[in-house]
Amino acid sequence: MIQAILVFNNHGKPRLSKFYTHFSEDQQQEIIKETFNLVSKREDNVCNFLEYPGSFLIDNVSTDCKLIYRHYATLYFVFCVDSSESELGILDLIQVFVETLDKCFENVCELDLIFHSDSVHHILNELVLGGMVLQTNMNEILARIEDQNKIQKTEAGMSAAASASRAMTAMKNINLPQIKDKVIDFSSIREFKF
Repeated sequence: MIQAILVFNNHGKPRLSKFYTHFSEDQQQEIIKETFNLVSKREDNVCNFLEYPGSFLIDNVSTDCKLIYRHYATLYFVFCVDSSESELGILDLIQVFVETLDKCFENVCELDLIFHSDSVHHILNELVLGGMVLQTNMNEILARIEDQNKIQKTEAGMSAAASASRAMTAMKNINLPQIKDKVIDFSSIREFKF
């Protein structure tokens, strides 16, 4: 099972953190900090798997955890998994996640993760839900994202149409004869002096 998915930049600033098991906020921050310290010190030519020192304490049961990561440009994508997950399968999942982000944002960068965090979480939820892998076919994921975008556009259009309809109804309900009596006739004024 996937325990957590973390994305942080080269300076250790978290850009995405998703925990699939309950940890307190302090525990989460400690895991992020320790994970960054472990992963960032490794050279580029070494294996992308490592054992998490110590263990995660889940439901008062100690669980060994592996860190599987990829470093792309300025971002680290780290999956914290238990021993039941395949390291190569998770590396492939990271690749699918990054390629999907790249297709959705056209050359994904750190700013996309910051300013479009809702979309990033939606994409991640199409891949992994509750710590279990749902989908690894990028075309299927992209189709679901496109469906979601269409729904959002339709809802936005309906909302705009409803607002316009309410405005038109309000204009029709205005009693214009009452307003006409109070309007000043500017045509009778020949010149303005300021």
